Amino acid sequence: MDFVLLMPFLYFPEDKSEYIPAAISFVIFMTLMLLVFRWIIKKSKRQEEETKELEQRILRERQQSKETHHTID
Repeated sequence: MDFVLLMPFLYFPEDKSEYIPAAISFVIFMTLMLLVFRWIIKKSKRQEEETKELEQRILRERQQSKETHHTID
């Protein structure tokens, strides 16, 4: 019963042309959202590749340092 009492704030216009500005703003914001989402994914992949390269470099340096310590001892 309480749910029905909250319905008066809903407004459905008789003139359907009032939906046009809302549809335009929806399309604009949805397009912007998709562009930002794709940008974040690309940036994340780039950072992942950089992190993998850094990890490989660190592992190689550790391997080399172990080899040099073994030859020195």
